[in-house]
Amino acid sequence: MAHVPYIGSGPYCYANSFAMMFGDRAPSTAVIEFATGGPFGMQLVGGTLPFFDPYGWTPEAGFDDALAALGWASSVRRGGTAEQALAALESALADGPAWVGPVEMGYLRHQPGMTGPIGADHYVVVIALAEGRVLMHDPQGHPYATLPIEDFMAAWRAESVDYATPYTMRTAFRQVRAVTEEAAIEAALPMARRWLSMAEGRHVPAGTIGNAEAAERLAAMIESDCDRELRNHLVWFAVRVGARRVADAATCLARIGRGEAARIMDGQARLIGALQHPLVAGDDAAAAALLRALAPSYAELPAALA
Repeated sequence: MAHVPYIGSGPYCYANSFAMMFGDRAPSTAVIEFATGGPFGMQLVGGTLPFFDPYGWTPEAGFDDALAALGWASSVRRGGTAEQALAALESALADGPAWVGPVEMGYLRHQPGMTGPIGADHYVVVIALAEGRVLMHDPQGHPYATLPIEDFMAAWRAESVDYATPYTMRTAFRQVRAVTEEAAIEAALPMARRWLSMAEGRHVPAGTIGNAEAAERLAAMIESDCDRELRNHLVWFAVRVGARRVADAATCLARIGRGEAARIMDGQARLIGALQHPLVAGDDAAAAALLRALAPSYAELPAALA
């Protein structure tokens, strides 16, 4: 069955935010996502929270490698007090927009239903500060959104995002060399292999497991007691972004002639994407069966990427 690239909406906040910062020289979001290493693995953080991304991986862990593979660089600022961070942001905006995150999505009260922290990370592009409000492009579907500064600063503090350093932003984006998308995909392969091997993660939460073991454990969890919190996490976020990033990785691999690796990752994407209906419909036995079918693929992929 032929691989069909996906084009559409989905939770691709940091890839979309990077693309906005790159401007008219931006590669596709599929290539940006590939270059972060995010498609290469699966993890059950702390033994309970599933993500279809590598063992020990966080978005922050992949950003510098992604920028290097894509031929870009940026200046990063992290930490300090709220006052220092806001002053630094205001100063940076004199030279153009700022890439900000992770932020706690629950404080972004321009998004319907957001009333407080939910432990969800997000990334936005800040355009201006004026009259006590922040003007931003929020890639969750809100161009030119505004937010009171006090809500924005609470979000930017990111206390409830487990991997976050408060008040992180990137500015001064600059292209240091021209890189084709195909060359960027090739440049990212060594990092992809390291993430898949589970040798790359640092500061991994206790109890975290990866790849086939994570898929098998999640299948058992869903069969025994898929509570509302786990189900909502899967159907609103993890499955959607997981299926898309793995499908995008298959598209990227096909572009550089890695046909077997593309075939395996297309199969992974189909299995992850197929989880959506049984999880929404409450057919937990079917969802568990899909995860058990997914598990062996993580052992098949390394040879195809070698």
